[in-house]
Amino acid sequence: MRIASLFLVLSLSAFSFAEEKDWKQTLKVELPRMGHRNWIVIADSAYPLQSGAGIETITTRANHLEVVKTVFEMLKKSNHIRPVIHLDSELPFVPETDAKGIDAFRQELKTLLKDKKVESLPHEDIITKLDKAGKTFKVLIIKTPLAIPYTSLFLELDCGYWGPESEMKLREAIKTKGK
Repeated sequence: MRIASLFLVLSLSAFSFAEEKDWKQTLKVELPRMGHRNWIVIADSAYPLQSGAGIETITTRANHLEVVKTVFEMLKKSNHIRPVIHLDSELPFVPETDAKGIDAFRQELKTLLKDKKVESLPHEDIITKLDKAGKTFKVLIIKTPLAIPYTSLFLELDCGYWGPESEMKLREAIKTKGK
């Protein structure tokens, strides 16, 4: 009986490690292939399984904010892309009385997002953007066990070496020279 119990514990530990390694490994493989218009989502546990052709969902038992931190660290090493960060506009309005842990989550998230530009949109608008993107571009969803509403973080990838200002100047030059 002791051997069977030990085997079960070791098997579950190995499964947990393999699962943990899997999402990081998937991200490590996908990041070099991703570019502007791709998305990475760190989703809470109730996030729907989307069925768009370009949408891939992987699950992890890892802490939601640890996943966020790790994804940002990996993105920082990828010079070819940078994230445009989207949060649900509902997040600041969810009361602690209805969602235990939301206040601490918001505070920790604020620390992680310090010095980063964040855009807030209604949840349904972000889902619509993802559905549209998933028809043509890769969307990678990393689903965590977090059970607090409106806590998903949406990263719309953009070019890391060519920013919006450069693009505007280019478009203006084309427009001016084209006349």
